[in-house]
Amino acid sequence: MIKAEKLTMHYGPVVALDNVSFEVHEGKIVGLLGPNGAGKSTTMKILTTYLHPTSGTAKVGGMDIIEKPLEVRKRIGYLPEVLPLYMDMEVRGYLEFVAKARGLEGANLRERMELVIEECGLRPMFRKVIRELSKGYRQRTALAQALIHNPDIIILDEPTSGLDPHQIIEIRQLIRKLAEGRTVMLSTHILQEVEATADRIVIINRGRIVGDGTV
Repeated sequence: MIKAEKLTMHYGPVVALDNVSFEVHEGKIVGLLGPNGAGKSTTMKILTTYLHPTSGTAKVGGMDIIEKPLEVRKRIGYLPEVLPLYMDMEVRGYLEFVAKARGLEGANLRERMELVIEECGLRPMFRKVIRELSKGYRQRTALAQALIHNPDIIILDEPTSGLDPHQIIEIRQLIRKLAEGRTVMLSTHILQEVEATADRIVIINRGRIVGDGTV
């Protein structure tokens, strides 16, 4: 479902990625593990077409990220490290806004809203303003927006960042549940995170892949 081929990214003189290649197979959870500054977020931003690589390419759902970026975006749900939330909106209004931006309408929109609210455990918070939510429920809301259009592929950048231990366990369980029938790639700098959630680990350090396999 995801195939990166010799991805290289330069920020001026800084080499953020250096010939990075890996694959993520359908229905698997793969963890991209590495210290801060290793190139994890850059990799995620390239795969989701937010950044254009200096060289190399990748295919997501069989679509080339450079040749067909809009088609790639239709296939993926993306949760960036900085949550893409509008703090003055209610959870319901925010999810409706994202759904409409994704082209959903009518009965299809209502059906998907019901499903993601249930999947992400947002029923008690449905009419609350996002700024009033705990960090854990904000994370759930951001996950819900990534799922609203029913994507085959979910890309999560540091999905448990800043959460307390109880919230981390909840989000881990949610990720495992969401992975049923989907392909998931997540990044983290915490070894226990990939041990708890991933089927396979790709280790990146200083922009290079230094390990790839099971725990």
